[in-house]
Amino acid sequence: MRIGNASGFYGDRFDAMREMLTGGPLDVLTGDYLAELTMLILGRSRLKDPTHGYATTFLRQLEEGLGLAHERGVKIVTNAGGLNPAGLADAVRELAQKVGVPVRVAHVEGDSLPVPEGFLTANAYLGGAGIAACLTAGADVVVTGRVTDAALVTGPAAAHFGWGPDDHDALAGAVVAGHVLECGTQATGGNYSFFRGHDLRRPGFPVAEIHADGSSVITKHDGTGGVVDIGTVTAQLLYETGGARYAGPDVTARLDTVRLAQEGPDRVRVSGVRGEAPPPALKVGLNRLGGWRNEVVFVLTGLDIEAKAQLVKDQFAQALDRSRTRPAEVRWELARTDRADADTEERACALLRLVVRDQDPEAVGRAVSGAAIELALGSYPGFHVTAPPGKGAPYGVFEAQYVPADEVPHVAVLPDRRRLSLAPPATTQPLRDAGEPPLPAPLPDPGPTRTAPLGRIAGARSGDKGGDANVGVWAVGDDAWRWLAHELTVERFRELLPETAGLTVVRHLLPNLRALNFTVHGLLGEGVAAQRRFDPQAKAVGEWLRSRHLPIPVSLLETVHAPEVNA
Repeated sequence: MRIGNASGFYGDRFDAMREMLTGGPLDVLTGDYLAELTMLILGRSRLKDPTHGYATTFLRQLEEGLGLAHERGVKIVTNAGGLNPAGLADAVRELAQKVGVPVRVAHVEGDSLPVPEGFLTANAYLGGAGIAACLTAGADVVVTGRVTDAALVTGPAAAHFGWGPDDHDALAGAVVAGHVLECGTQATGGNYSFFRGHDLRRPGFPVAEIHADGSSVITKHDGTGGVVDIGTVTAQLLYETGGARYAGPDVTARLDTVRLAQEGPDRVRVSGVRGEAPPPALKVGLNRLGGWRNEVVFVLTGLDIEAKAQLVKDQFAQALDRSRTRPAEVRWELARTDRADADTEERACALLRLVVRDQDPEAVGRAVSGAAIELALGSYPGFHVTAPPGKGAPYGVFEAQYVPADEVPHVAVLPDRRRLSLAPPATTQPLRDAGEPPLPAPLPDPGPTRTAPLGRIAGARSGDKGGDANVGVWAVGDDAWRWLAHELTVERFRELLPETAGLTVVRHLLPNLRALNFTVHGLLGEGVAAQRRFDPQAKAVGEWLRSRHLPIPVSLLETVHAPEVNA
């Protein structure tokens, strides 16, 4: 069966649904709209209007997409239901009646759990069984709340091939395919380390051709932009994962068994995936408002950058001391983006970023914006800011907990409105760590070295999981892998990325992918919604790592055929 994706996040390319439905054959079209930050956004939306809480963009896409899908016999499966899947399902029915398209709509619920005091949302990550039940009952459109991203693929595949909960290998293969598809164009060249040499102005969205044994071919519609190769698929497999075992509510997929092969232009075969029983507990994501934050970015131009920065800090500290409300947290960061003897004013500028946080909106509002504005005529020469200071905004905090799977209802509400309660799959006891696979043999006689960026021989992709950052690094070629596996230790990683000093860093080996996966615990503080860090989702940490210089064997630099990179 052919499963395509038309959305990797809430806000993705609006016309992707039409492009995917008209660009080539499909059996199922999925849309992933949810992320940790999205659940907080939907929670705040539902506070204003209890009938909201779902991704309204999906409905607008369906105004045209519903008819196209019906004409082509394509099922639509989406988690756009967010916090209100029943509400979105009703809205889809109303839209279908309005546009005159006869479709059968079903939804999955049960993920929404009692919300603890002080929180906005509490949602368990369900698997694909409810989706499979809805499709088996004849649904044309299936709307869910919080399911795992991969469930949008495991559910349709299980329904199509008749897999049961004990078909671990097949389900694991579908999980891997689902993980590749979930972020849309990240599998077709988007956010790709080796982007040079490819037409990535408008990459097409990915398609997985899934077979009865769970193996798949990752591809895209003919004539669309972007590229699908072993590198793009590897990058996405490493994204926001950890060790060899990728545990979910349907199955535990063994990422150390994944094998990739280039089958043809824009076609990568994924095979060999082994699965194990899922763990006995489900992850629960909780979101709450953490307080209030404000931000001011001062522009420092030309000479004496450090002295100018210190003057602003001293003046601001005095202003806050005189204020009746002082933020609980005050953070400064000076980004030396300036160049000496610059030929434009902008290239002569550095940025001094001030971030304040507090539980009291007044402490980050007028006290901060007023202090910044009052400096305008009495501070460093050339004083200006990137934007007028505001009154501050709330920030969120994400937390993860785990609950027994049998305590979470998983309910498929079928097209005829019947409610089908689904039991969780049988689980084993919590899996013991199987240990890391052995290191490959060292590169024999690597010879002389030359200082160069790591990115000359390796790609990377990074992202966030709550307050932790994930950095996946893969080598281009077997010799580069043998060197990388021995050279890029946790100690070397910390040396190259000093921000990780003092944090727990865990390294995992994935030899089949010639890859290392690092988890940096606590780098993102309280998660993306807290906006604690300059790059709050760690999206660019991998590219920062690739830009760092270290001694690399000249033999690798001369023989590795990675696309050209600028040092």
